[in-house]
Amino acid sequence: MIEKREFYIDGKWVAPAKSRDYHVIDPSTEEPCAIISLGDQADTDAAVAAALRAFDSWSVSDPADRYALVERILAQYESRAEEMAQAISLEMGAPIDMSRADQAPCLPWHLKNFLDAYKHIEWIKPLRADTPNDRIALEPIGVVGLITPWNWPMNQVTLKVIPAILAGCTVVLKPSEESPLSSLLFAEFMHDAGTPPGVFNLVNGDGLGVGTQLSAHPDVQMISFTGSTRAGKAISKTAAETLKRVTLELGGKGANVIFADADERAVRTGTKKCFYNSGQSCNAPTRMLVERSIYDRAVEIAAEVANETRVGPASEPGNHIGPVVNKAQYEKIQGMIEAGIKEGARLVAGGLGRPEGLNRGYFVRPTVFADVNNKMRIAQEEIFGPVLSIIPFETEEEAVQIANDTPYGLTNYVQSQDGAKRNRMARRLRSGMVEMNYKSRSAGSPFGGVKASGRAREGGTWGIEEFLEVKAISGWAAE
Repeated sequence: MIEKREFYIDGKWVAPAKSRDYHVIDPSTEEPCAIISLGDQADTDAAVAAALRAFDSWSVSDPADRYALVERILAQYESRAEEMAQAISLEMGAPIDMSRADQAPCLPWHLKNFLDAYKHIEWIKPLRADTPNDRIALEPIGVVGLITPWNWPMNQVTLKVIPAILAGCTVVLKPSEESPLSSLLFAEFMHDAGTPPGVFNLVNGDGLGVGTQLSAHPDVQMISFTGSTRAGKAISKTAAETLKRVTLELGGKGANVIFADADERAVRTGTKKCFYNSGQSCNAPTRMLVERSIYDRAVEIAAEVANETRVGPASEPGNHIGPVVNKAQYEKIQGMIEAGIKEGARLVAGGLGRPEGLNRGYFVRPTVFADVNNKMRIAQEEIFGPVLSIIPFETEEEAVQIANDTPYGLTNYVQSQDGAKRNRMARRLRSGMVEMNYKSRSAGSPFGGVKASGRAREGGTWGIEEFLEVKAISGWAAE
């Protein structure tokens, strides 16, 4: 049993103010794999106070020194990458090969991209060429509370911590209590890289405890949160009392619009992307909208992919999907599958219960529903599991209407060989991101949504600017 009860505050590992043990569960076995502590108000206050003390010097530090710190953090990861992959696999159930290939490498990917973006930040610049005595300055907002989820733990931790400290902010991180081991290892990277005391602090806890305490704290100037839309609303209400900035990266219900001129790979790839990470990605293409003339074949292909998708323990090597993160998530997914059946969707693969041969662990059968309409819960609510809903459409106009008929607006997808059609769709889809023909967004492109998906922009220069204030200065002494 791993025991990690301490928090990282003011450059030191410290015992919690009160003993509040919490068992981290291995979702492949349903057995405890680690013990952490949940923080108390005193722990949150100590971490915020440390960050506030450190802000005075860190906020005016040389940008080159901040750049060099991130380079050293990157070097720490590169020497301990396998430890990070193992931690993520154990705590949230990512298959170990997938954790090594995709989950853990989120850290170097984002660090390198932020370092590239950082070179282009102008900290102080003229307002215009004809205003020689006016300047626009970019300055760090202050102490920032960072609240991160369990599904892509290093992805979200690095998308928040790294741009915040590059901007000159000091931070208090509250990782998900479901996946704390990777964040505790990340804290070791920060310490061993020589992060000045108080610049980075970590307090474990749950949303109602440390999460609410950070959101309400008068000395915290900003909250950056990734998680459910429900929790995002609660954080916004709490933070409003102190008028702090709130940036939210929330849920999604992505539409994958497949036109008749797309090849069969479009359906197969889209189904695999829905199931990837056991469906636990906010940007997963969970609604497949298919043009009527190829609809029947698309349903067949999606069912074939589901039946071919192997499910197994996270510790096993291979190309399979693992369990979902916990019992509550497993039961929620089962309830949504049952709702789809009761509402009249046609179940063509998967369904209720665990996959054959798996009697323990939070394993879900890869599931495909056909003949879905947008009035059904499985078309409107984020399931966060390996469940695909297929919806037919007749015209481009109808596809746009169906795709936009959702509370969410994170990522939508378009598959077509017609470039003009793709471009029209990209402009009309109401989402923060549109991915066409499975062409990934380039490094430095912002990640974020609209509507109930929140309005954060993470990654690249946009991700750094989230943590900066704009100051207008007049009467500047021209050089």
